[in-house]
Amino acid sequence: MTEAGYLTLHKQGKLPARIAEAREMLAPCRVCSRQCKVDRLSNEKGICRTGARAVVSSYAPHFGEESPLVGSGGSGTIFLTHCNLLCVFCQNYEISHLGQGIEADDGQLSSMMVSLQRQGCHNINFVTPSHVVPQIIASLPKAIEKGLNVPLVYNSSGYESIEMLQLLEGIFDIYMPDFKFWTKESGKLYAKAPDYPEAAKKAILEMHRQVGDLLMDEEGVATRGLLVRHLVMPGGVNETRGIMRFLAQEVSADTYVNVMDQYRPCGRAHQYAPIDRRLTNDEFQEALKSATDAGLRRLDEKDWQGIFRRLLNR
Repeated sequence: MTEAGYLTLHKQGKLPARIAEAREMLAPCRVCSRQCKVDRLSNEKGICRTGARAVVSSYAPHFGEESPLVGSGGSGTIFLTHCNLLCVFCQNYEISHLGQGIEADDGQLSSMMVSLQRQGCHNINFVTPSHVVPQIIASLPKAIEKGLNVPLVYNSSGYESIEMLQLLEGIFDIYMPDFKFWTKESGKLYAKAPDYPEAAKKAILEMHRQVGDLLMDEEGVATRGLLVRHLVMPGGVNETRGIMRFLAQEVSADTYVNVMDQYRPCGRAHQYAPIDRRLTNDEFQEALKSATDAGLRRLDEKDWQGIFRRLLNR
């Protein structure tokens, strides 16, 4: 079993410096691409509405994630409250926009991680971590003391600060970003982030530089690498096509990609045509074809029978 990267940094005595450097980025805040520049150490809040402490909505083993993350024991998801992107159609709207959750300090975060590992999870999967990276890595020494040793998953929107990602090198073994929008018009309309496409491109290239293509052990469980998600949007197949070409041609044809069909109008999506409706099967099939046409060779296939079997056996 390959040692998780953060354990290596811990043994080398390098984690404290990373933690200190990340903490400095909270005041003025430049943790993500928004660059709000508020003093979060004094509990000032910018677009992500998060101050000095992380806010957690829930944590539990998850069996609905991609197969390489789930394995037999599930992915240990920690859902962070709030978000730095705030898409109008967010399917976790109550968490990201409405702020459902409770504040957690370093000790509480570390206990959540260790609890999930003890329940048999193959990894610790931080969902929407971009705005609370300093808080997450500050909790690692305590988690290591308690026995944490599974890989960490960075499950994000893709709207990242390259400075922060570079600071994370060697800490996260698995990066799982979304690539949501291909055009600045969509980024502006749906997330007030016209720079999203360029930010996501740079972020995904940096993530791939750090960890490479997705690697799995003999049981098919991910140990290291990049996994990209793309939620196909109604009327958005042309954007999907551009994203798939980018991944195949500029990242790697062996990029592990989950082309997702579960879009439904949530949040304020009903105010925005054409995303005020569900995705059609024809649109999804065209999106899948665009991935294979681009040359991508590793598309996620959901193992529903396996998921149900594991849930029944718990």
